[in-house]
Amino acid sequence: MTDKKTSKKAASAASKVLRDGRTGGASKSAAGSALSQREPKKKSK
Repeated sequence: MTDKKTSKKAASAASKVLRDGRTGGASKSAAGSALSQREPKKKSK
């Protein structure tokens, strides 16, 4: 089984949902779940 990660485009959309004050709790929950599956950013030196 392969690990599935949220794409950059999907993560961006999820971020917009979380910042929008008009979205409901279910939408925010789904968006948070998508963001939690995003690969961590690489730290640059």
